[in-house]
Amino acid sequence: MARNRGEWTAARMPEMDDRVVVVTGANSGLGYEATRAFARQGAHVVMACRSEERGEAAKRRIRTEDAGGSARGSLEVAELDLADLDSVRAFADEFRAAHDELHVLCNNAGVMAIPRRETAEGFEMQFGVNHLGHFALTGHLLDALLNTAGRTRVVTQSSGVHERGDVDFRDLHHEDSYDEWDAYAQSKLANVLFAYELQRRLDDADAEVASVACHPGYAATNLQRRGPEMSGSTVRLWAMKAANAVFAQSAEDGALPMLYAATAPEIDGGEYVGPGGLFGMRGSPEIQRSSEISYDRNRAERLWRVSEELTGVTYDLERSATAD
Repeated sequence: MARNRGEWTAARMPEMDDRVVVVTGANSGLGYEATRAFARQGAHVVMACRSEERGEAAKRRIRTEDAGGSARGSLEVAELDLADLDSVRAFADEFRAAHDELHVLCNNAGVMAIPRRETAEGFEMQFGVNHLGHFALTGHLLDALLNTAGRTRVVTQSSGVHERGDVDFRDLHHEDSYDEWDAYAQSKLANVLFAYELQRRLDDADAEVASVACHPGYAATNLQRRGPEMSGSTVRLWAMKAANAVFAQSAEDGALPMLYAATAPEIDGGEYVGPGGLFGMRGSPEIQRSSEISYDRNRAERLWRVSEELTGVTYDLERSATAD
């Protein structure tokens, strides 16, 4: 299945001058490293962050780390709270008012294995942020993607944990019973189902947009800490820290599948990209096969309909493709 030969690093990214990129969760972890890499290639990166203060701090840190001029591109911080659909719409409105083009949308931000919480709309937090927030964001930015010259891309960050997931349409928000890892796995499977279904709809509309799913393997980021911290579990927190120290690759390496999905010329759309090393946890990015259930079109179509109902966002590809 792999179509990427040899070690692929960010140094192999194409030049991105005059390209506009949106990265959600850009102030830390994988989003931060991806932002740095895009900027180094000359892109204008919109850092979509829940906290503008943390986003501005990350922007300053990138400028400090790349003070020698390696970051040729430009950075812009904008507030985006994926747990609030009003915030998602406001971000998209402000983006469209300021930018005529969008070349790459990286649906990267997420939460992992946290105690049960709800979004502003009452969705289970992991499903609401990881899937529904990005579903709404992509829909709101669809015009910008379709009306940008050349082939644009939507990259949606999943996880290898999606392989243990299913979508429980009878208890989508885990109100009857809640396991933080089951909820996380459902949200990550939803990411892959969404990416594939979006590509099918784009293909049907002959749209010049590629939709790609990816996963980072096991990368050391703050994502693993939040669940134990929110639940007050010192044992789990120390276990996570130990596992990160022993098994994880760096966040910089973990961002490579997303960067590959966003820029590699051999990407057509509909792929799943992840590390090609030990158990898919680390290594150079390659095109892989996701779980069998992720290719279930009936599930994907049903998830799409439910996502439209819950978010109020519909994808009118024919109208968007002809919009001024």
